[in-house]
Amino acid sequence: MSSTDHQSGAAAPVAEPPDHGHEPGTARAALSYRAFRIVFIGLALSQVGTWMQNVLLPAYIQDRTGRPSLVGVAIFAQLGPLLLLSIPAGVLADKVSKQKLMISMQAISAALTLATAALVASDSAVEWILLSQLGIGIANALNAPAFQSSMPLLVHRQDLPGAISLNSAMINGSRVMGPVTAAILGVIGLSMAQIFVVNAGTYLFFIGALLVVTMPDVKLKSKVKGFARLGVGVSIARNRKVLARLLLGMCTFSLFSLVYIGLFPSVAELAFDIDADSPTYRWLYATWGFGAFFGAISVGTFLSGFHRRVLIVRGFQGFAIALAVFSQLRDQASPFVIGFVLGFCYFMTATAITTSLQLNMRDDERASVMPLWFMVFGGTVPIGNLIGGPIIEAIGPRPVLLFGAAWAVFLSWWLDLRRKPADWFLPEADGGEVAIKPINASRQI
Repeated sequence: MSSTDHQSGAAAPVAEPPDHGHEPGTARAALSYRAFRIVFIGLALSQVGTWMQNVLLPAYIQDRTGRPSLVGVAIFAQLGPLLLLSIPAGVLADKVSKQKLMISMQAISAALTLATAALVASDSAVEWILLSQLGIGIANALNAPAFQSSMPLLVHRQDLPGAISLNSAMINGSRVMGPVTAAILGVIGLSMAQIFVVNAGTYLFFIGALLVVTMPDVKLKSKVKGFARLGVGVSIARNRKVLARLLLGMCTFSLFSLVYIGLFPSVAELAFDIDADSPTYRWLYATWGFGAFFGAISVGTFLSGFHRRVLIVRGFQGFAIALAVFSQLRDQASPFVIGFVLGFCYFMTATAITTSLQLNMRDDERASVMPLWFMVFGGTVPIGNLIGGPIIEAIGPRPVLLFGAAWAVFLSWWLDLRRKPADWFLPEADGGEVAIKPINASRQI
């Protein structure tokens, strides 16, 4: 492949380092790829609509029922399928056209979002709303491995850190723009149900991008057949110790430290006396999302000079401090400041972990291993919400958040990869990340 082929959006992975004139691994380098730009923009516009609904629906359930446990059930309906279906979805992605699978799942999600709008408009039973969210969650779980195994192939491996940083920043930028857009639509007179209809329309942006760009579709060459294929990703992670350590660490982080994310409206009401249906809550959530956006983009921009193994340790330490302080606040102003810092540390850490995970996988391993990432990152969060919801109802949010902060302190030690031997990692010759210098000589923050 020539230095100009990376602009074509060809179906094959980018095999040769392109001559894009930017520092390798940065966000600017990733955006120089035409196919990546198109998919990135289409997904970003779609995600703004998704986060309008992700913010409004839990607040709607909290306001309507006053029960954090039901908010936790709603989050589980949306994200729980990632825990149960990610591995089968990864096998499916290796069997069928990833592009057609993604387009189908996006269309189903749009239709179910319209159904949710109708249910909310008629104040239907909460059970029906939860069921529609479960359908969207299933479609998302089937879509995720196909997308995450093909999206990284739109750029050369040397530019993967910038692409992952941009993708994470886009998700969190939409967390800001979603609530802001929802607030603007509310001001001009749209009801919550009508905002959900707008969300359904935003799926067309991503579907359109997928119709314009041919996504790479690398299949895993494996002799394993039938149900045994379900265990291929586990086998790869077990044999490459860095993958197992990152996955297990993120699993416990999601379970113990990220309870507040799904139960954000409940925490806001019980800890800060901020009504979940108020503009103040939406701005608080947007501020936290704004911090997460900057945390994600930092890995591919102004923190790109620091090794990811350093960022992981410092990120957990900063998150622990911010969450501990956040748990003790009692006014309605300081949560905005600490919430921004909390969001920054959270997604700076998550983005650094995701990048290290991706760079320690071969291209044909992603469809098998990435489902495990969805299980431990997205799929475990709703389990924490299901457990944390009743506990918060019983004793309040502060002890739950403090425990999450303490666990992050532990992870800053347990996930310190700087002292691990080279045989834990994918060799650089196979596309693995550049090894860090000995810890006493490494660049520190």
